[in-house]
Amino acid sequence: MNIITLLTDFGTKDGYVAQMKGVISGLTDARLIDITHDITPQHLREAAFILRSTAPYFPPGTVHMAVVDPGVGTNRRGLVITTRSQILIGPDNGMLLPTAHFLGEFTVYQISHTGNLPSMVSHTFHGRDVFAPVAASIVKGMPFAQIGPRITDFVDLQFLNAEHQGEVIVGKILYVDRFGNLITNIPRQLLPQDVPPNAVISLMYFDQQRSVRLVPSYGFVKKGELLATIGSSNYLEISVNQGSAAQTLLLKEDDEIRIRLG
Repeated sequence: MNIITLLTDFGTKDGYVAQMKGVISGLTDARLIDITHDITPQHLREAAFILRSTAPYFPPGTVHMAVVDPGVGTNRRGLVITTRSQILIGPDNGMLLPTAHFLGEFTVYQISHTGNLPSMVSHTFHGRDVFAPVAASIVKGMPFAQIGPRITDFVDLQFLNAEHQGEVIVGKILYVDRFGNLITNIPRQLLPQDVPPNAVISLMYFDQQRSVRLVPSYGFVKKGELLATIGSSNYLEISVNQGSAAQTLLLKEDDEIRIRLG
């Protein structure tokens, strides 16, 4: 069965998500899967991170429709991006690009052929009137050439990984999840391959320094204890067992951190 996923900042109180699903369901019997509709309003990087973290677990051919769109109704373009395995649809604001880079070998099309769109397109709801019908049309086999021209001047947003500065790795907080886990931009590959179990990491932020243990998961330390682990997204996380590292350390997205082993 064909799959279309939906990711938005619309929430579920209003009828916006249902309207998009109604349009898609009227055009195709594709299975609709919600990734989330609780993205912080207009938070493009949060949306990009969630999409990048989720898309790889879907089967080839999945169409991902992501609508976090502070530029709706302006001259910002709509995009369809084909990758080696999946298809991404949404506004040209950079949100789709981390996933496209990860999935690899992508081609970007501008949505400009309007034959598959309703005669009246709202200035404020392209999720319903543009992206939803395009997603359904793609599932039904519409050739990508009928979407619009290929472009190369799209808005790019990439998660710049941390870097070594001598013995110190300098990074930042990429995302804070609902548990208060601080997901950094330090990938597993940046850490030494021979890091021993329970290695001690010096965590430096602002003018403070903490010693934390690098452990396989949260339960390897006492309740309330600070820890570091490689999370499910393959990035280093700073966490508190059964607590919130964000509240404990008063760190937030974009804050710089530095770590040193030992």
